[in-house]
Amino acid sequence: MSAATKTRQLPERVLVGRVRKPHGVRGEVSVEPLSDVAERFAPGSELSALLPDGSRLALAVATARPHGDVRLVRFEGYEGRDAAEELRGAALEVDRALVPPRPDGSFYYWELVGCRCVDRRAGELGEVVTLVEDGGGVLLEIHGPAGRVLIPFVRAYLVRVDVESGVIETDLPPGLVETCTSTS
Repeated sequence: MSAATKTRQLPERVLVGRVRKPHGVRGEVSVEPLSDVAERFAPGSELSALLPDGSRLALAVATARPHGDVRLVRFEGYEGRDAAEELRGAALEVDRALVPPRPDGSFYYWELVGCRCVDRRAGELGEVVTLVEDGGGVLLEIHGPAGRVLIPFVRAYLVRVDVESGVIETDLPPGLVETCTSTS
């Protein structure tokens, strides 16, 4: 890419949790937290909810408590199970400005999604559509000209990660791209 390459537009909002379903009869919902910031769901916290129908609304946390691998959250104005049902499937977001700076050499998932991935040997691999945690580490799921490819996101294979311009340059072992590509 040339030095004149534009800076890509990062999302204005960042996903911090997903509402799974109502819990009980008092208006609580089960929330899958997707943030390491413990205060995200503290009483008084404000979140933006993107509902499955595409509408958006502002929410304020009234109460929250841990429950296994989820948090049970009640939002102000959502009393009772029927009201809580309206939030099923909502993506909970915060403004990007509220995300703490990341440590050097690390990246937020939302910064990597949308990046072009180019390998020194294989050339253009495509665009990162999601990241997959498979127990052995993080994989970049890339959709491109050859199909879907999953590649390990490990320092040993990274040449350059430039989230501002949206480019991930890799130096993958010979044969890895062919082995990890699926056309289905």
